[in-house]
Amino acid sequence: MNHSKIIAILTGAISIILAIAYLILVQLLDYRDMKPAPISQFNQAPAIISDCWQIDKIPEV
Repeated sequence: MNHSKIIAILTGAISIILAIAYLILVQLLDYRDMKPAPISQFNQAPAIISDCWQIDKIPEV
């Protein structure tokens, strides 16, 4: 086997290992019991921001 074929097989194997590790990590994170944050922690009042631009007519010269 030549050098480029070995590199291609090696990078393919690394890619498959990383993909399997990613799938396992996603499954582990998805398996956790996630509870939403209590509403009492959101004590800030909502902010309303308004921005208005007004462009007047340019007088003709």
